[in-house]
Amino acid sequence: MSEQQKETTIFELADQFIALANELSGQEQDVGKVGTALRFAAARFNAFEASIKSSDLAAEKNNALEWFSKEYRDMLNDNLDDHINTQSPAQSEPVKDEAVQVFKG
Repeated sequence: MSEQQKETTIFELADQFIALANELSGQEQDVGKVGTALRFAAARFNAFEASIKSSDLAAEKNNALEWFSKEYRDMLNDNLDDHINTQSPAQSEPVKDEAVQVFKG
């Protein structure tokens, strides 16, 4: 097996985070709380990533915000489309959760 074949893909890494989030959702019985924690963790880690990649984070902060925001928006858009395209017509009612907004058109 080549060195490139041994490398873990971003999708395999993401699946590991999703598996942990699913486990925590089961323990907490609160998908909104786990989702919020996951977004906070991503923001914290991305700020760390930006800090080690930047020679002047204060000067580059707005560029970092734009870049990370666009990356997240594009990824979220793709994943929302995936759910829209695989959603069964007889989907149940949205989960009632006072802590998170229920999105209605």
